[in-house]
Amino acid sequence: MTIPVTQTVHRHSDAAATDHVTLTYDARFLRRKVLTTDTGARFLVDLEHTASLNQGDAFVLDDGRQIAVRAAPEALLEITGDLTRLAWHIGNRHMPCQIEATRLLIPRDHVIRDLLHRLGAGVRDVTEPFTPEGGAYGHGRTHGHDHGAGHGPDHGH
Repeated sequence: MTIPVTQTVHRHSDAAATDHVTLTYDARFLRRKVLTTDTGARFLVDLEHTASLNQGDAFVLDDGRQIAVRAAPEALLEITGDLTRLAWHIGNRHMPCQIEATRLLIPRDHVIRDLLHRLGAGVRDVTEPFTPEGGAYGHGRTHGHDHGAGHGPDHGH
């Protein structure tokens, strides 16, 4: 049995979706993988480059159907307090962070939790969808520190 294939992602096109796939933050970073929709349909993601997907993006299958991406609930830390200062410390540790007006959300991590407590932050466990800020330079995720060509061990930096 062949399964539908997608080689295209539409950014923020949830409105035309015929189905949904619910993925964690880590699972929304992919290039080639078989996924199962919320209704049980399977399809192959086969993208030219690895993509960081957000809630509301949609895969366009080769048969024309659109499968929208939903952010799955995850185990997170909700952080309150001096958000500017706390966001600096979180960013300095290269943690993905969802920034809101009254709180920050990061993946649960006992070391960062202890640091945040020492910095005077309010910290509590929550389970919610996680949609952190994209990385610097418009490249999505902050992992890898890719700042463009000529950077890294192969280039003497």
